[in-house]
Amino acid sequence: MRKIFISVLCVVCGAYLTVNAQRIKGSDTLLPLTQELSESYLNEEASSEIVVTGGGTGVGLAALMENTTDIAMASRQIKFGEKVKFARAGFDITETIVAYDALAVVVNPSNPVTRLTREQLENIFRGKITNWKEVGGEDCKIVVYSRETSSGTYEFFKESVLHNKNYMSSILSMPATGAIIQSVRQTKGAIGYIGLAYLNPYVKALAVSYDGGAHYALPSVENAMNGSYPIVRPLYYYYDVKKESLVSPFVSYICSEKGQQMVREQGFVPLKH
Repeated sequence: MRKIFISVLCVVCGAYLTVNAQRIKGSDTLLPLTQELSESYLNEEASSEIVVTGGGTGVGLAALMENTTDIAMASRQIKFGEKVKFARAGFDITETIVAYDALAVVVNPSNPVTRLTREQLENIFRGKITNWKEVGGEDCKIVVYSRETSSGTYEFFKESVLHNKNYMSSILSMPATGAIIQSVRQTKGAIGYIGLAYLNPYVKALAVSYDGGAHYALPSVENAMNGSYPIVRPLYYYYDVKKESLVSPFVSYICSEKGQQMVREQGFVPLKH
């Protein structure tokens, strides 16, 4: 009998009830994709069990260190300091890119602004631009939402858009992508960022330019694949080589032609593009 446990952990005295299950934890960006791929994989591997939970990249890597997950999902590359900690703890960590993701900058649908340059985004998220009228919008205060610091999405946005400068001190940190979507939907002057796969009609994606306004592109799988949309990142699975026999069949499935077709269908960018 196949079993899949999604976003729910069953714990008795600190141990998983499904002790033989393959455990996958981490990036909320990768969560919906991994859920769909797990279901598809388990339709073919009836004897397998998989537990899939989110929490953020940092949470997944911490769980890998604590041996409470077999695969850490990550929306950023592992840091040098983290590599050192794993090595000191006796782990031999393997990195696999399983997909790519376009990061969408989103605003409330009522906002007339449709596009921003990277420089304008940097100034907004650093608190240098505080009113939408400064970027061609209405006279309305900008309310800035971000993921929390344990999120790989937070780290990537800081690296790519802010050029590693610090976010504004008064930024509103959200624990999950869904919280950003809800907040932007409910707040007229809001702005935030989410993975492309989470984009829905309740928020509006902005076209972005990384060349000073010469060319703008909206976030989409096609624009990410042809290189016209600039905010694109790899998504990773990390695991200890000692667990390779356990996790490699599922990882290989994701990287297969069938798995990568599902990657695209779920709004992510496949490995070959």
